Amino acid sequence: MKQEKSAGAVIYYYDSESNEPIFLLLKYPTYWGFAKGWIENDESEEQAAKREIGEETGLMNVELIKGFRYEQKWFYKFEGEMRRKEAVFFLVEVDSEKAKTVKISDEHEDFAWLNCEEAIRSMRVKSNKEMIKAAYDFIKENKKQKTLF
Repeated sequence: MKQEKSAGAVIYYYDSESNEPIFLLLKYPTYWGFAKGWIENDESEEQAAKREIGEETGLMNVELIKGFRYEQKWFYKFEGEMRRKEAVFFLVEVDSEKAKTVKISDEHEDFAWLNCEEAIRSMRVKSNKEMIKAAYDFIKENKKQKTLF
């Protein structure tokens, strides 16, 4: 069975008015998801995630937030062959000005910046819904910890 591995990221900006993270979703032909793609030869997961973010959103020179790493695993059939896919996702915060510069690649149909609740309602893939909730909880906990010091 062929095995594939991808890397990507949950990208957000923090809206100071609503005091909430606003997430970037990319519209694929059949679902809303995140920037991700195959890890190329000699690339680390982190390098692949940053490259894919740049290629798929135009957001360059992003930093991955330490402490968040989310793995997804699934099987699918392609050209009659079962494949095992693994994807690892990181978390990236951009400022609201950089968020306005998103330029999606031709593999996507659209994009949207949505709060957590709106994002979950827009997605159909259960593991993506779980991941965005995990990212939301991580962000809120980090914001709370930073206010304690």
